[in-house]
Amino acid sequence: MSSLYSRSKDLPSRSRKSLSDSPPSSPSYSTKTFRQDRASRSDSSGVEPASDRPSARTSTYTRRENRLASLSKTEDDSASKDYKKLYEDALTENEKLKSRLEDSKQELTKIRSQLDRVTQKQDRMSERSTVFESEKREKEALEKRVSDMEEEFKVLTELKSDNQRLKDENGALIRVISKLSK
Repeated sequence: MSSLYSRSKDLPSRSRKSLSDSPPSSPSYSTKTFRQDRASRSDSSGVEPASDRPSARTSTYTRRENRLASLSKTEDDSASKDYKKLYEDALTENEKLKSRLEDSKQELTKIRSQLDRVTQKQDRMSERSTVFESEKREKEALEKRVSDMEEEFKVLTELKSDNQRLKDENGALIRVISKLSK
C-alpha cells in the first residue's frame, strides 16, 4: 500500500476544472501522459479491476469526451446561430428604425412646409388686415373730409345767395339815395 501512496505523490496534482474551462475537443498533453503512466502501472500490478483496465477507461473517457464535444459543438452551433440570429434581428430592427426615421424626417419636412405656408398666409392676412385697417381709416378720413366740404359748400352757397341779396339791396338803396339827392 505504501508503494501506491508514493506513486500517487509523484503524479502531478490535478485540479478539478469546470466544463467551460476544459477544451471540448482533444485531451491535453498532460492528460495523455497521465493516462499512459496509469496504464503502464496497471499492467505491472497483475490483476486489475474492470474499471481500471485501459480499454474500459479509454472507452469511458472517449465516450465522455465525445459527449462533451457534441454538447460543446451544439452549444457552439446554437451560440453562433443565436449570435447570427441576434445580428440579423439587430440589422432588421436597425433597418426598421432607419425607415421610421426617414418617414419622420419626411413628415417633419411636410409639417415645416405647411407651417411656412400658414405663417405666410397669416402674414399676408395681417398685412391685408393692416392695409385694410389703414384703408378703412383713410376712407373714413376721406368721407369726413367730403362731408366737411359738403357743409362748406352749403355754407358757401348760402353766403353767395346772401351776398347777391345784399348786392341787390345795396343797388336799390343807391338808387333810392340818388333819387332823393336830385
